[in-house]
Amino acid sequence: MMHEDTIPSEVLKREAYKRKFTVRDLYLGILLVPEAVSGLKYNRKNKVVSFELLERMQLAVTEVNGCAACSYAHTQMALKQGISSEEIYSLLSGDGSLIRPEEGKAIMFAQHFADTGGSPDMETYRMIEETYGINEARVMLSAIRMMQVGNIYGIPFSAFISRLKGHPYHGSSLFYELGMQVLSVVLLPIALLHGVGRLLIMRRIGLPTL
Repeated sequence: MMHEDTIPSEVLKREAYKRKFTVRDLYLGILLVPEAVSGLKYNRKNKVVSFELLERMQLAVTEVNGCAACSYAHTQMALKQGISSEEIYSLLSGDGSLIRPEEGKAIMFAQHFADTGGSPDMETYRMIEETYGINEARVMLSAIRMMQVGNIYGIPFSAFISRLKGHPYHGSSLFYELGMQVLSVVLLPIALLHGVGRLLIMRRIGLPTL
């Protein structure tokens, strides 16, 4: 049995960017947070998708994006939910050998979402709706959107922490690392208000939301 402290450090720490996000990515990520929060609240009330599957999908997203801080935090969450260290390692290393057959399409969609920078192919999304159900698909989308915005903030934060430890990321700069953290605070209220307004309009005109 692999224990938490035996998960190889390379899946929880980084010294180079796997993916580098922009200020535009940050704003668009925060913009979708109100809709994502609504979907996750719906799931807490109705329990249409297991929390364990959502956690596995979020681990798959952070593996593609390469966020050390999010990988560490969600490793702790996954362990508390009873997900084994072996399965966590499989997801965070991109190995995928322990993915359950019934969850395979969901995990692949999470990876596809991250691969496309949060702009998945609609045919792929419809496949998720057909496989798991419309409301279930929206809950899954909500979970991975939350992970994506966490990664957008967490990656430069991870780079900054690594810099403080004497291991700056290759191709990074202190200006970028601190700039993304400062801008996340500045943009947060603006993007959230924009997102709430967008969600209300969607509901007003009858577009599908949870």
